[in-house]
Amino acid sequence: MLMVISPAKDLDLEPVTLPLAASQPDLLQHAQQLVEICQQLSPAQLSSLMHISDKLAGLNAARFAQFQLPFTGENAKPALFTFNGDVYQGLQAESLTKADLAFAQQHLRILSGLYGVLRPLDLMQAYRLEMGTKLSNAKGSDLYQFWQGQITERLNAQLAELGSSTLLNLASQEYFKAVKLKALQARVITPVFKDFKNGQYKIISFYAKKARGLMARYVIEQRLSHPEQLTAFNVAGYRYAVEQSSELSPVFLRQQAE
Repeated sequence: MLMVISPAKDLDLEPVTLPLAASQPDLLQHAQQLVEICQQLSPAQLSSLMHISDKLAGLNAARFAQFQLPFTGENAKPALFTFNGDVYQGLQAESLTKADLAFAQQHLRILSGLYGVLRPLDLMQAYRLEMGTKLSNAKGSDLYQFWQGQITERLNAQLAELGSSTLLNLASQEYFKAVKLKALQARVITPVFKDFKNGQYKIISFYAKKARGLMARYVIEQRLSHPEQLTAFNVAGYRYAVEQSSELSPVFLRQQAE
């Protein structure tokens, strides 16, 4: 299986020492095109475009201004260790072994508004550019049009390398919309995570995001290769609910957060 997850707004920029060599993003030249567009925008324009505070807009204007190639261990950091949101709290990359990271490098991809698709060990520089941003570019009015089929092509290439026909979708709707399903050469499995609250099971955003990270780590640690093996996922109190599940949408319930 190949897995996809979303990036995170929160970033950890502290240096990290890895047991494996870092890699370069496949679509870095395209990312540079987006950076050049953003470099022309003032902090006020970035604030309006991204719906962020003036302080955050100033920070990200500075980041775009400081963007430089080539990426090195001194000016960039591997993606899996840079993103620091709820998904990544569940994934806990810093405690993965060398063998785990090698498996993740082959079986995990991070969708990105700026970089398109990132492997876990791909170097990246800090940014804020969500996939849903309506950034006008030469290909259209937003990032979905900018990336068009390139993200799907990269996923198809890795699926072919793995000899797999299954994509495990652990990304948000905003990011997975960038994948062209008709062109994707795989069936898509999208797990659903529900927690018990106020007398019923429901999707609670914070818990669901963390659960996606927990499942990604579970697949990595257990070296899973078939979606049927996901039914054994029982981390942090979640259990497979066969009566609520379908082939493409397995449901996992949790009575109480651990």
